[in-house]
Amino acid sequence: MRHREQTDATIQQRADSVRRLSSAPVSGEDHALHGLDFASQDCLGLSTHPQIVAAAADTLRRFGVRSVCAGAEAGDTGLAVTLERRIADFLQMEEALLCPTGRAAAQAVIRGLVRPADHVVIDAAIRGGLREDAEAGTNNLQPFRHLDAEHCRERLRAIRARDAENGILVVTESLSPLDSGTPDLAALRALCDEYGATLLVDVSQDLGCLGEDGRGHLGLQDMLGRADLVIGTFSKSFASNGGFVAARTRAVTACLRVGEAAQALSPIQLAVILKAFTVIDAAEGCQRRARLMRNVLNLRTALRERGLSVCGEPCTSVCVEIGFGERARRFAGHLSDFGLLVDLGTLEETGRLRLHVTAGQSDAEIMRAASCVAAALDRARAEVSPPARRPRLRAAA
Repeated sequence: MRHREQTDATIQQRADSVRRLSSAPVSGEDHALHGLDFASQDCLGLSTHPQIVAAAADTLRRFGVRSVCAGAEAGDTGLAVTLERRIADFLQMEEALLCPTGRAAAQAVIRGLVRPADHVVIDAAIRGGLREDAEAGTNNLQPFRHLDAEHCRERLRAIRARDAENGILVVTESLSPLDSGTPDLAALRALCDEYGATLLVDVSQDLGCLGEDGRGHLGLQDMLGRADLVIGTFSKSFASNGGFVAARTRAVTACLRVGEAAQALSPIQLAVILKAFTVIDAAEGCQRRARLMRNVLNLRTALRERGLSVCGEPCTSVCVEIGFGERARRFAGHLSDFGLLVDLGTLEETGRLRLHVTAGQSDAEIMRAASCVAAALDRARAEVSPPARRPRLRAAA
């Protein structure tokens, strides 16, 4: 008992020592600690939506709290089947399969469909789960230049010149998290038809939050129902963890169900995602996406007005050119001094900072974030700028 009391006391001491970021400056403090959050990915602000919170509470009362387990062990509440149908209809696909995470969705596709003799032609900018799973599934991995459909054609032509039998999976993202770029999906579809390949599109970054109807670049490019496979995650726009695979043919999802004993989502997660779909597909969802895009455009403009280089298409993640090495490290430290929370996950690799914009951020917060980024970069540049050259002394004649 004494040990438990000591442990609790230690935890409390640690909690008390954590410096919490306030939502506004504390009067009398010289330190510019504003607590600006541009790291969260709840881009539509649905995690606190009253209808979604009420749906979660009602489901909790009906079904209780359940640990995550295999789908067959979870019992069928009907919510999982309803959600899979909702996803398939939203994307104009034949059927969908739920997965515990977006990473699990990628694993289900690669492990379930790609054989060692098959080929994967993948956008070179794709990192993380999709790339790693493809490398584990086959040695026949061919990257093509980021967003370059013509280079993808060269890869496909070379593969088919020596292998007319085995399958080819072409993998791209509807929106790249590294530079906010988007591929020509119709061109990739035409290439897949020409060379007998299967098109897989990862919509994790834009589904629900971009486009007037929330269908992301699949909708904006009139590609709904035209990709062979679509994978994604719910964590960015749908207020819950979880992932999915959607397919144009029911045979594909049937194959994946047999080969992949995926964990089930809890009833609370299922209810939250279903309610999020209702909001996203309604007029309110359109209004939230409009506010989100307004904030995105305002932030991009404010950053450019301060002399910063902004990359890619307007989307929920605003990418800013910062640079590499010591400048990037010092810049990250100064952002912390300003109390600005951002996504630094790819800064060292790409030299770019990512700011995640939400529909709920105010105009003042947008302007303050741009000012913080500009000030932090100015400080970093001044600290790592090369020393002024001394004039060379000429020897006396």
